[in-house]
Amino acid sequence: VQLVESGGGSVQAGGSLRLSCAASGVRVSSICMGWFRQAPGKEREGVASLYTGDDNTYVADSVKGRFAISRDGAKNTVYLQMDSLKPEDTAMYYCAAAQGRGSLSCVPISDAVYGPFSYWGQGTQVTVS
Repeated sequence: VQLVESGGGSVQAGGSLRLSCAASGVRVSSICMGWFRQAPGKEREGVASLYTGDDNTYVADSVKGRFAISRDGAKNTVYLQMDSLKPEDTAMYYCAAAQGRGSLSCVPISDAVYGPFSYWGQGTQVTVS
């Protein structure tokens, strides 16, 4: 399974970016896809998730109203649309995939309770100034 993120970059506050996560080696048909971010010196934070079986989505309160997750099944790609970006959104953004979860348990949490996100991309940097 390979996840490849793209779309990061530098943007001024108030701007927008759309991150893409292209998946290969796994059919993104009934799987939990998540976006995480990690800023220097901070813990990793789950930002959004999408269950591809029914397109149910979850967006963290910290970005709700500004970020949206979606997918293109034909392209096996998941997106993170980020609008009204703030300097505190600066981080490395990672795409991840978790198998074995259902719609209601598809949240961007990787721990002993929910289970792991087993597959991760290499990350794409987002810098907001």
